[in-house]
Amino acid sequence: MIPAAKNLAVEGAPPYFKLRSALSYCAPLIVNGIALPFFPVWLASLHFNDSEIGIILAVPMVVRVLAVPLVALLADRMQERSYVLIWSGGLSLLTAMALYLTKDFWPVLLVYAIQGATYAPYVPVVESITISGVRRWGFDYGSMRVWGSIAFIFATLIGGQLIEIWGGAMVLPTMVAGFVLTTLMGFASPRIGPTRRRGQPINLQAPTSGSLRSPQLLITMIGVSIQQSSHAVYYTFSSIYWHQIGFSGTAVGVLWSVGVMSEVMVFFISRRLSRRFTAWQLICFGSIMSIFRWILFPINFGFIGYFVLQCLHSCTYACVHTGIQRRILASVQETQEASAQGLYFFYNGMCLGIMTFIAGYLYAWFGLGSYYVMSGVAVFGLAMVVVAYYLQPQSSLAGGKTSEAS
Repeated sequence: MIPAAKNLAVEGAPPYFKLRSALSYCAPLIVNGIALPFFPVWLASLHFNDSEIGIILAVPMVVRVLAVPLVALLADRMQERSYVLIWSGGLSLLTAMALYLTKDFWPVLLVYAIQGATYAPYVPVVESITISGVRRWGFDYGSMRVWGSIAFIFATLIGGQLIEIWGGAMVLPTMVAGFVLTTLMGFASPRIGPTRRRGQPINLQAPTSGSLRSPQLLITMIGVSIQQSSHAVYYTFSSIYWHQIGFSGTAVGVLWSVGVMSEVMVFFISRRLSRRFTAWQLICFGSIMSIFRWILFPINFGFIGYFVLQCLHSCTYACVHTGIQRRILASVQETQEASAQGLYFFYNGMCLGIMTFIAGYLYAWFGLGSYYVMSGVAVFGLAMVVVAYYLQPQSSLAGGKTSEAS
């Protein structure tokens, strides 16, 4: 039983909110735990070259960022946001089954792009439900989000074992099984009602302060998205590279898992970190670690070296993600929660999609030297976050505890 089941009796909260939210994270991240490390291996087994792999992985990212804000806006207006999860999981299951019929470049690209559009709203809507629980009933975000990361770890470790036995052929069956579970978890996700009183629309003409129109929030989202897009070469080609230098499928699974395990540790202590550090400090620290991570990545340290290097994922992803979620929570009202998550997903997905498209060509031209380009991308993202920080009113900059809530 997931430990998130304890302390569930909170007045006004749906029964088992923490447990159901934790499980809602687990299902999609099981799929990600298979697809992210091993879908490129399946593509390579079809004899696609580096550029084609980069395009196939990039196009769905661009497609889904066009779909997510629209679906998120719809979710904010629905009686229950969790209904989106059922449709998202079910349609994605159909696309995963359709991949069995595709072997050539264009059919694979088309089906995987459709899957990107159908599956993309799932996690942002889960995030919005969870953040509503944080806002309404004081639940700890990290204690729910962490179980998705743990599910990712187990899926990756199991995937590493399976890929040693069956190779890339194991990817599609495990993805189908993951989508079945994801659809079921859509039915089990918390029902928390609408985000506003019936008939009260989102006011897109609201003042910039405390709304989606805030330049500071938008620039922060874009800066973080650029920093996160510096993971593009790593996400796309690290598994292939590790296979090429002789690491087994199990070893590759362990390397991916240790990165996420370090992420888990951050989520476990996220409340403590939030008391000691501002959101800005977490974002900037993680961005700086990204710069160093990609500078060091091309150096073949062997398995132990890469094991240690993978631990930096706790900084380059988890610290930054915790920080941006705190910024969103502090910047928008609940009536715009799903819309804010969708907008962040739009920026994040668009930047990562463009960078993944470019990564295919960078890796074909420069090989491991493409990681140095990613380090430069992280520098640019950090610079935008710093600009956003100084857009705060001067009273906030000097406000100590006032700015801590941000």
